Amino acid sequence: METRKTKLGVDHPDTLISMSNLASTYRNQGRWEEAEQLSLQVMETSKTKLGVDHPDTLISMSNLASTYWNQGRWEEAEQLNLQVMETHKTKLGVDHPDTLTSMSNLASTYWNQGRWEEAEQLNLQVMETRKTKLGVDHPDTLMSMSSLASTYWNQGRWEEAEQLNLQVMETHKTKLGVDHPSTLTSMSNLASTYRNQGRWEEAEQLDVQVMETRPMGEAEQLNLQVMETRKTKLGVDHPSTLTSMANLASTYWNQGRLEEAEQLDVQVMETSKTKLGVDHPDTLTSMSNVASTYQNQGRWEEAEQLNLQVMETRKTKLGVDHPDTLMSMSSLASTYWNQGRLEEAEQLDVQVMETRKTKLGVDHPDTLMSMSNLASTYWNQGRLEEAEQLSLQVMETSKTKLGVDHPSTLTSMANLAFTWKSSGYDTQALELLRDCLTKQKQILGLNHYDTISSSQTLLEWETKMLDIGR
Repeated sequence: METRKTKLGVDHPDTLISMSNLASTYRNQGRWEEAEQLSLQVMETSKTKLGVDHPDTLISMSNLASTYWNQGRWEEAEQLNLQVMETHKTKLGVDHPDTLTSMSNLASTYWNQGRWEEAEQLNLQVMETRKTKLGVDHPDTLMSMSSLASTYWNQGRWEEAEQLNLQVMETHKTKLGVDHPSTLTSMSNLASTYRNQGRWEEAEQLDVQVMETRPMGEAEQLNLQVMETRKTKLGVDHPSTLTSMANLASTYWNQGRLEEAEQLDVQVMETSKTKLGVDHPDTLTSMSNVASTYQNQGRWEEAEQLNLQVMETRKTKLGVDHPDTLMSMSSLASTYWNQGRLEEAEQLDVQVMETRKTKLGVDHPDTLMSMSNLASTYWNQGRLEEAEQLSLQVMETSKTKLGVDHPSTLTSMANLAFTWKSSGYDTQALELLRDCLTKQKQILGLNHYDTISSSQTLLEWETKMLDIGR
């Protein structure tokens, strides 16, 4: 690059290529600021020398957008991706592969901003065009189908997500084989969709199949091997190394090995702070992971400090109504709740609930969850009428939206039964809990924790009623 600058000049095409190559190397090393400086210089020079709509200029714009994206600078990435997409549409046509790629990039930026409807529109258009141009079983088509399924998933549209995930999984099985990593990922995605629909047996079958193909011990060994190799090859502070460390920590977390998960999560968090900055999305995610581990260890004060910092930073960087911000607010509210600080939990719960109602709708699963959280806070404050109103609304909406037999619906029935019992409506509470327990036995099974809990509670209530009758 330096030689070309001297011999050919800064604005020579060959010099710009070498600058782009170096920027790409910086990106692969996770050196975003250095990559940004070069990418910006290449883009501006290309605009001047080649024109805004030249293919090389558009590539440089996409590269810079990618650098912004990796820094969590969604708005700047969006502006560039939008400009690239519109130019590609005009110059190459809507169904050109480069146009479709730019549309996918913009959809991904919308997705990270929590703008699900806009992401959905683009993902749907990309998927349909790729089906027509490339075929249903082309890797790019399958990728766009997975992206659209993910968008549906975040909107709580489980059935539509299921249809796409099922199609992707079956195609991967046929084209790549049952034990291919992409097939296993698609199986996990479908299992997650089944779980959200309360279809536990189907989810379990897929989970078992994935586990048997790639057992937990094997997953741990692979994650460990990947992490150690990346440490050696890329360095401890490389983004890919940090990702593999976070994956291994997640494996430990799911095995209940919280101390080992904590050690890795803390290391990822501290390195991310130094390497990426305190307000980078990946750093904030790592902080949330550590906070979650602390919560599971009952270390409420430490969890509170991290959750508070994550929440405030996300408010500033992403906005108050971003899904990630709302999630961090809920986590902090949960921490307050477990510390018995009910007024502070209430303030956050109300804000999360109202924002989700506006952004996602009253019947979105996340909205219903936030309503349940607030009802629980009211219940613990002794504000039974308010708790009852919310619990009743959650139950009725869950029945309509998720179905009468959905586990979340059954949970809402149990919650309302408890509220009625506390309010002195013993007969109504008993009838509702009996109905709930009958469905739990059928749907969840006799040995499920919720079934056992409801059974014990019902027996206790019935025994007290008999004692009173005597």
